[in-house]
Amino acid sequence: MKETNSGEQKRLMLVDDDPNLILLVKDYLEFRGYHVVTAENGRDALEKLEQEIPDLMICDVMMPEMDGYTLVKHIRENPRTNWIPVLFLSAKGQSQDRVKGLSTGADVYIVKPFEPEELVAQVESSLKAASRLIRHQNQGIESGPKIKVRRNVELTPTELKVVQLVAQGMANREIADIMNVSQRTIESHVSNMLGKTGLHNRTELARWALESKKA
Repeated sequence: MKETNSGEQKRLMLVDDDPNLILLVKDYLEFRGYHVVTAENGRDALEKLEQEIPDLMICDVMMPEMDGYTLVKHIRENPRTNWIPVLFLSAKGQSQDRVKGLSTGADVYIVKPFEPEELVAQVESSLKAASRLIRHQNQGIESGPKIKVRRNVELTPTELKVVQLVAQGMANREIADIMNVSQRTIESHVSNMLGKTGLHNRTELARWALESKKA
């Protein structure tokens, strides 16, 4: 019997140049109740994004014509698509590979080979995080006085990734797991950002990220 998610069916885009992986992952996700559109590389994915916007994208890193890094760069630069959660799939599992993927703009980095249940869990977690963020924005965080920070605050790519995850309501431990670093490293990044902005805590940092469109 086909399993289905409660509520509206979520639309996913799966981008990979391996037809066998496409077939297996697509079947598994559709069995779990998702609607899945596929693309064979980054260029193909961009063309399909012109027609419809998915709720989440699952993307290989190394692909012909346009790789995952370039695809995500295009997605993040376009206001129409920059909010889409992106999960990277890659055979490259070194720490520097994960950091590069996350710093490029991916939300999750999964190393091949992976368990299908792990992929589904990450998909569901990313969709919930995106939903929380949308609800938070819709509740009108603008109603209170805007968060004030020091002028000309510049964040590093890694700090920007951390503050985006903070704005999604994630704890330092969860962010450390996603970015494959120690919790102490994340605490250090948060502390550095508080110093740069002059803010007092993670809550203010999250509000500032949302109000300044950094998240």
